[in-house]
Amino acid sequence: MKRQTIERLKHIYLHAYIIFWILIAIFPVIWIVSMSLNPVNVLRPTTLQIIPKNATLEAYIKVLTRPYEAYPVPFVKLLFNSLFVAGGTALLSVALASTAAYAFSRFRFPGREIGLLGFIVTQMLPATATLAPLFVILTLLHIRNTLYGLIVAYASGSVPFAIWNLKGYFDTVPKELEEAALVDGCDRHQAFTKIILPLSIPAIAVTFLFGFMNGWMEWMLAWTFLTKPTNFTLAMTLYNMQGQWNTPWSQFAAFSIIISLPVMVVWFLLQKYIISGLTLGAVKG
Repeated sequence: MKRQTIERLKHIYLHAYIIFWILIAIFPVIWIVSMSLNPVNVLRPTTLQIIPKNATLEAYIKVLTRPYEAYPVPFVKLLFNSLFVAGGTALLSVALASTAAYAFSRFRFPGREIGLLGFIVTQMLPATATLAPLFVILTLLHIRNTLYGLIVAYASGSVPFAIWNLKGYFDTVPKELEEAALVDGCDRHQAFTKIILPLSIPAIAVTFLFGFMNGWMEWMLAWTFLTKPTNFTLAMTLYNMQGQWNTPWSQFAAFSIIISLPVMVVWFLLQKYIISGLTLGAVKG
């Protein structure tokens, strides 16, 4: 067999392999979009019709006009609460983790290794294990039934990962740059804010994205801590649609698509920094 024919067969095989896994990845998304257009809330969806019969946008209209059946909470209010919690979680995680990661990266002090190991251990615990201590702490601080308390609860789970993520990147930034800034008259704080942070924007963007996603999609802690419907989030409302005996699948699918759009917007806004961060990390590694 000619060499040209072999190369052509290799290309065909690779393209078929890639297309197969792309179809596997997008199949659930196609199914969700199809269900959201279905005018009939089927009890158990078992078949796929990309464009169902009598397709309609009624499910989207219903979840946008009355997303929470039990209480008249507007969709805009739920969206604001979710953006506030997710954005606050991301900002608080980056603020706390950047300074802590800098300390773990640049200084040697007693308990440093134990501290880093402790962050890993906290990531291995299931989220339900932290419910009781967080409930007590937020109650003592009188912020349990507020969005601020929810931000603190989410940040407590995001910060350990953020510290490890930022520390790994700070380790790759040459110390000589800080030493040059110190020689030029900067103090340690100015060297951190004017040298380290600008050079670490890709890692900070990744940390911000993960913190935002954690605050945006989480619902278990929210249902435990929040009792006022005016404080509810979109993720809580989506989870509440799941009934014990019946689930409005069309509305559930429509809400799932709507709730994913802000995360996609944040991803596209940070995409340039995230990709450059991964590339730089691979080169420096």
